[in-house]
Amino acid sequence: MSTITVLLADDHEVVRAGYRRLFESTDDIEVVAEATNGEEAYQLYLEHTPTVVVMDLTMPGIGGLDASRRILGRDSNARILVFSVHENEVFLERAMDLGILGYISKRNASRVMIEAIRCVARGEPFIGQEMMPHLVQRRQSQDGERVAGLSPREFEVFRLRADGKSVNEIAELLFVSPKTIGHHYTSVKQKLGAANSAELTRLAIRLGIISP
Repeated sequence: MSTITVLLADDHEVVRAGYRRLFESTDDIEVVAEATNGEEAYQLYLEHTPTVVVMDLTMPGIGGLDASRRILGRDSNARILVFSVHENEVFLERAMDLGILGYISKRNASRVMIEAIRCVARGEPFIGQEMMPHLVQRRQSQDGERVAGLSPREFEVFRLRADGKSVNEIAELLFVSPKTIGHHYTSVKQKLGAANSAELTRLAIRLGIISP
């Protein structure tokens, strides 16, 4: 039986410790690295090239989606399993569009994590049962359709700006110039029909992208 090596990315030590113990109870899964944010996850992937990345979506700095985009940009064969508190079609569709193989909610992760990792390690998709309604009945609201039209970078700018980050802070997190982020921010507002960051925040809350 070959060992499945795992990079575990989550900003909470207690969460990582819990899953590390779970993986240690198996004969075929080994944690080779742990990341506390998206940038670390990207760097550690390049360093260790694990079989599977177990990726939280909401972490300090760049989120799990942007980290996954970077990883898949460097290695299109990367196998990523998202485990997240976000149980909605916006994040699920974004993850699937990027090429992420698995998506489970933290609510049920402990019950299905081992099965999900083994499935993703084989290169097979794994979507948690709790996510199926969102997969089958994708939101057709005007808000949802407009957000679906954002590029991956625009979506990340939208998420961070809605969460209260300034243009300069976002530029620093994403390693681009404030001018570039300004252009993205303008495009985001136009595409979403928002006049300012407050309206972006309200939209993000309605869609479950950020918590109130």
